[in-house]
Amino acid sequence: MGAVTDVRVRDETMTGREIESWVLPGLPDEMTARELVAMRVRLAGGSAGWERQAEAACAAFERNAFVMIAGERQVDHLDEVIHLARAAEVAFIRLVPLVGG
Repeated sequence: MGAVTDVRVRDETMTGREIESWVLPGLPDEMTARELVAMRVRLAGGSAGWERQAEAACAAFERNAFVMIAGERQVDHLDEVIHLARAAEVAFIRLVPLVGG
C-alpha cells in the first residue's frame, strides 16, 4: 500500500444501465472486496447501522445477488484484493432472478 487513488463506484442493472454512481476519493491502492462493499454501503446509506447493512450486503454477494466488476475483471471472492490503481472504476451489478425461478 502507499499512494491513494479516487475510484468511481457504480450501481447498475444487468443490462448495463447506471442506477447511481459516486466517487470515493483517497482510497488506498489496494483493498479487499469486502472492504469495498462495506465502504459502498456506508457511502450510500450513511446511517448509524451501516455495519449491519454491510454484513447483509456481503452475504448477498456470497448468494450471487449481485456481481462486482473491478475495471474489466469480475471479483469472485470477498477476500480478494482489488488493485484500485488499475481498476479506477468498480461496478455493482444487481442480478434479478427469472420470474418463477
